[in-house]
Amino acid sequence: MNETKAVLTGYIDTLCRHLRNEYTIDERYFIGDSIKRGLRNSDGTGVMAGVTRIGSVRGYYIEDGERFPRPGEYYYRGVRVRDIVSHHVQAGTFGYEEVAYLLLFGNLPTEEQFAKFNTVLSAARRLPEGFFEDMILRAPSPNIMNKLSRCVLALYSYDDNPDETTIENMMRQSIELIARFPVIVAYAFAVKRHYYNDKSLYIHNPKESLSLSENFLRMVRKDKLYTPEEAHLLDLMLIIHAEHGGGNNSAFACRTLSSSGTDTYSAIAAAVGALKGPLHGGANAKVTQMFRDIKANVSNPRDDDAVSAYLDRILAREAGDGSGKIYGIGHAVYTQSDPRAEMIKMAARGMAERTGRLDDLELLERIERFGTEKVAAKRRDGLPVCANVDLYSGLVYSMLGIPEELFTPLFAVARIAGWCAHRIEEVVSCNRIIRPAYRSAMRETPYLPIEEREDKN
Repeated sequence: MNETKAVLTGYIDTLCRHLRNEYTIDERYFIGDSIKRGLRNSDGTGVMAGVTRIGSVRGYYIEDGERFPRPGEYYYRGVRVRDIVSHHVQAGTFGYEEVAYLLLFGNLPTEEQFAKFNTVLSAARRLPEGFFEDMILRAPSPNIMNKLSRCVLALYSYDDNPDETTIENMMRQSIELIARFPVIVAYAFAVKRHYYNDKSLYIHNPKESLSLSENFLRMVRKDKLYTPEEAHLLDLMLIIHAEHGGGNNSAFACRTLSSSGTDTYSAIAAAVGALKGPLHGGANAKVTQMFRDIKANVSNPRDDDAVSAYLDRILAREAGDGSGKIYGIGHAVYTQSDPRAEMIKMAARGMAERTGRLDDLELLERIERFGTEKVAAKRRDGLPVCANVDLYSGLVYSMLGIPEELFTPLFAVARIAGWCAHRIEEVVSCNRIIRPAYRSAMRETPYLPIEEREDKN
């Protein structure tokens, strides 16, 4: 196998030496308003591609065709997420399951409805017989997001009715996926640790009496122990990440596949693949890497001037990963503030005090303070820039003892509720395949017999 790979690599390297030009489109083709690169308008706003009643994200308002900043807010089925979080924090209750019900069914449940939903959700956590052994244990993956996507596709084969797109069938599949995502992620993590990190293999089954956040901490920890504070903080993170409108990359990927009439598992697997990307859900890990780099290269992270100067070097591509990005700063919709970042930062302070991580939190606050100013100064639209959800989420997960390779999978564990709601809405309401156009940038060339062709590589 290694010999075959070496031959293939050598062949590809030679063939692709001059291939970049074939895949590079001249910038002149993108000039003007007719091409919406990234499905964005020239002012950075997203192209209006549909209508949804699931989630709403508000970060600016438009007056006389011009964008103006405003404090950020977002809503699940019309309910402000800040209010959901505030209620459960004050009551000391777990809220993710209520959010999943709200997103799926369009309204907040009564006590009786919620109790029944929890019972059904708990029962649905059980994976199909043989699934763990055949799909997780025997085929470990170094990346849990890829493993999650593979497992989602594999669930198709364990479903007696995988292709039917009635509301009833899609809802049944959605509840099963919401229940099974944390179990699959926890098991995939255990197997990954065993095969790739030479750690002991321990598998803890979920308990029906526990919330999703409690079960997840119980499953990923060797001793199965967690504190109520830890479980409630993870629950808050799941609530905050559960949904973010139909225009985010993973939800749109799910809706795009759903518009073709494909099955639920194919659509959700596409969303998982989209979320993995470092420009989407994978950004939380990028923030953590940047954070480590700053701590390693700034002699005094408490020194405002030193941190500010290093951020200048990052923007100039002289430091960090060379991308010129300050990860965790800026958002496509939010301008003055990202409510998710605000809620996480507020919740993080108490945990940082208890775990001795206040210095780390204060460094992130310095990155936010200086980074937002620097990134805003580079923009042409004059709008303010805010910290986004990814700036603080990695710190919260690390304070919970959750390893970096689980940051993005936990995002998926939360977002599956939103994805499922978007899939059902797309199938039921839209009835038209999503099919944007691409302008051709090629010239017509004649077909030449093989003996008349020149080597262009």
